[in-house]
Amino acid sequence: MSEKPGVGAADEACEVPQGALASAETMRIDTWLWATRQVKSRSQATAAARAGHVKLNGESVKAAQKVRVGDEVRLRVEGFDRVLIVRKLLVKRLGYPFAKLCYEDLSEPRPRLGVAFAQRERGSGRPTKKERRDMEKFRGMNPDFSAEFQW
Repeated sequence: MSEKPGVGAADEACEVPQGALASAETMRIDTWLWATRQVKSRSQATAAARAGHVKLNGESVKAAQKVRVGDEVRLRVEGFDRVLIVRKLLVKRLGYPFAKLCYEDLSEPRPRLGVAFAQRERGSGRPTKKERRDMEKFRGMNPDFSAEFQW
């Protein structure tokens, strides 16, 4: 069994196909981010690097910067940093089980948002008017409908 949390026996048996791994010792960081499924498209990876959201070993980099096995990549996603250690250089975009074998995620878990209104028992009927307004306020909807329309 593996010492890493979250990695099971099925993950260890899964190996990345040889044609998907880079033949060289380095590759572009935007391609690696795209291939390991950190971003949806390579153009998003390039845009993130241009905006300064990608750091390699603590320094901001351009999209064409070369990444090697063992490097630390920090990617800012939705206000939080993802800290990744490069384990394999993947040039083709494969499924998630293969992609997660190519990096080690050292990111701290994201904080959970607390519930701003009381949870209702399932099957307890429709929410009251006060409960509905509380839910709308929590979701960011305008609870004061009359303020939008001045009669």
